Amino acid sequence: MRFVCALLISVLSLFYFLPFAIAFYKKRINTGAIFALNLFLGWSLVGWVIALVWALKAEHTI
Repeated sequence: MRFVCALLISVLSLFYFLPFAIAFYKKRINTGAIFALNLFLGWSLVGWVIALVWALKAEHTI
């Protein structure tokens, strides 16, 4: 039972930090800001979706 709970917590944590993982993998300039938004406002669905869209959005350098 403890193994199942630990596995469930691990999978949910990976899903929770999915926007940060995408930003880190894509080497975004603002990965730290995406992580902070995801950490502090990711518990709300709106904050998580904003972080996900921000991580997936195309970067334009001037």
